[in-house]
Amino acid sequence: MLFRTQRIPSLFTKIRCMSNIPENSVYGGPKPQNPNQRVTLTHLRQKHKKGEPITVVTAYDYPSAVHLDTAGIDVCLVGDSAAMVVHGHDTTLPITLDEMLVHCRAVARGAKTPLLVGDLPFGSYESNSNQAVDTAVRILKEGGMDAIKLEGGSPSRITAAKAIVEAGIAVMGHVGLTPQAISVLGGFRPQGKNVASAVKVVETALALQEVGCFAVVLECVPAVVAAAATSALRIPTIGIGAGPFCSGQVLVYHDLLGMLQHPHHAKVTPKFCKQYARVGDVINKALSEYKEEVMNGSFPGPAHTPYKITDTEVNKFANELQKLGLDKSAAVVAEKINTSSNSKD
Repeated sequence: MLFRTQRIPSLFTKIRCMSNIPENSVYGGPKPQNPNQRVTLTHLRQKHKKGEPITVVTAYDYPSAVHLDTAGIDVCLVGDSAAMVVHGHDTTLPITLDEMLVHCRAVARGAKTPLLVGDLPFGSYESNSNQAVDTAVRILKEGGMDAIKLEGGSPSRITAAKAIVEAGIAVMGHVGLTPQAISVLGGFRPQGKNVASAVKVVETALALQEVGCFAVVLECVPAVVAAAATSALRIPTIGIGAGPFCSGQVLVYHDLLGMLQHPHHAKVTPKFCKQYARVGDVINKALSEYKEEVMNGSFPGPAHTPYKITDTEVNKFANELQKLGLDKSAAVVAEKINTSSNSKD
């Protein structure tokens, strides 16, 4: 029993538990949690009240989540844009809930500080509110997320958002260009460019606020429309291609780093995205150098061949190979011994 009381807490300190589970309340009773360990909705509300911008980045795997954590990003959004950026599809529609859960779990293991928000993928919440709640529950329980995001502002989406909030799950709304609705929108087209569309953006954002959403993404709308929506709302707005007047901004990890230089990705990288680096060029250069060194035999050299075996053991090894009838392999070993001995001289 002594072993258990000592062992189990140490496991909990080593394993990154799902972010929606209180990590410190194990066996010893509840303990004060460090408020600096995890961004919460309370932190976001405080930042919004103070007028401090909220930083959001969309990421899909463990390495990118670790980078976001290190950089101190407020919110990590595991977006269904993974369908395009990671899986190579032309739209966000093909990605499934099970695929999204894999991305969510990977991010949850890497990001210890940001608030984690998981997208509800197309086809996983449109049928009715029960389906929407069931999917949202899976995103939290199986994906390790803190909240979910859903697109659109139709009456059925508003109802779904309300049901999810009432089930005790935090919801981020998403209006303007909603990529899951490209069939209706006629493609990836900006919204809010005429009076009716602009008013719809503001009204939809207000409706999502009224059913309990903690924030709303405004995508691809004119800056003045985003400014109007931000002014009308009591909750933060997160802009993407919506100008500088939102409460915060979101970009996709791969886009802002300039990672993807393939023509397909150049086609889907949005115009509004600023590339803060050209990591893709660095990656391409490194891969080309690696290929060249393998081809010319300079890699791996002595510096990257660290594991040694004594000459005595090698001779024994060669003898054993001969006993097994592997004379050719034994000869190769003997040749390498001679080469090694000559190089030492």
